[in-house]
Amino acid sequence: MLLPSIVFLIEQVAIGLYIFIGLGVFLVLRRYGRASGEYRATRFELERDLAHFKRANAVTNMVLLIEAGLVVFGVQNVVAPTLRETLQFAPTSVEVIDDLDFNTPTPPPLSDISIDDSNVEFGGDNPADRIQITPTPTDTPVGTIQPNAPAPVGCDTANASLQIPANGQVVREIIPVVGVANIENFTEFKLEIQGQSLGDSFYTIERYIQPAPDVRQLSQFNPAFYTEGTYQFRLAVFDITETLRASCTVTIYILPPLPTPTPIGQ
Repeated sequence: MLLPSIVFLIEQVAIGLYIFIGLGVFLVLRRYGRASGEYRATRFELERDLAHFKRANAVTNMVLLIEAGLVVFGVQNVVAPTLRETLQFAPTSVEVIDDLDFNTPTPPPLSDISIDDSNVEFGGDNPADRIQITPTPTDTPVGTIQPNAPAPVGCDTANASLQIPANGQVVREIIPVVGVANIENFTEFKLEIQGQSLGDSFYTIERYIQPAPDVRQLSQFNPAFYTEGTYQFRLAVFDITETLRASCTVTIYILPPLPTPTPIGQ
């Protein structure tokens, strides 16, 4: 503990602390004597005020030194002996009982168990009586998908593909961008968007210099910066010559967020 260590340290160096405090008291007394002599000798008001300030400062330092000496004396003669006596009667070790068996008994293994399956039927003409394999659940849709959206462009390769946003997806709030972006001599990939409000060319949203060889979250897309309408969302992958080598373009529909229902007052 930190407190006992400090207390016992003060107790051990108490003599040295008394010496330093006594030296400080001697110096303060000299300063007080000089200030008193200057106060009596001068006749100018400004010099008398300065000498008075020095005397007051010396008295303050004297009080602080005396208090420090009382603190050291109290720690040495009261706190340290009491703390030592308290620690002396405190338990210092815990008796460890090692002659007991704490192992949880393990029941003997089951053996020679025979199960009568003569009355169990595993099939029949009734489909309800047959054991059927549970089909694997299909992936949850990424969101609302508008039918009859234009076909995606360039998304049929392993170098650039998008899972989110999906082609024809309605985007109302921030969504993750999930896909693959990886080619030989990769240098960067860009997320771009094109729409009527942005002109005929693609506008770069973000760019990254780390490839994504497997399906992962590439970024996030916030539709709040764009007006309502139909947009082309493109993942473009470039090589070290800054040439577009692979891309995936899907159609998305940016719509306003759904209104939050107002709670009915009680």
